[in-house]
Amino acid sequence: MLLLLAILLLIFVLSPTAGIIVVVVALFLELGEIAFWRKWMRNRRVQTGSEAMPGGLAEVVEPVGPRAGTVRLRGENWHARAAEPIPAGERVRIAAVEGLTLTVEPLAPPDPGA
Repeated sequence: MLLLLAILLLIFVLSPTAGIIVVVVALFLELGEIAFWRKWMRNRRVQTGSEAMPGGLAEVVEPVGPRAGTVRLRGENWHARAAEPIPAGERVRIAAVEGLTLTVEPLAPPDPGA
């Protein structure tokens, strides 16, 4: 974008010598910006889909047990199951994804003294 602006300045406003200098400076700035963003993006991987779900937090919509239940994750309802019953309204952590069913676990382990 900066390079385009420099070319327009060269054509319509500046003298040829000054215009060429502006275009060359803009070209180097654009190349530097491209190099910066490529290096910055190389270190960041976008995680989407089932790869990003484990470890995420969800809310139990319908009680979850070993066979069935429903949780809400990022505004979507998912079938879920858990090793032990979890009542509706609780927050859970997603342990695994198996097809369209999430395996969840309670956030805090149950207190053995209670």
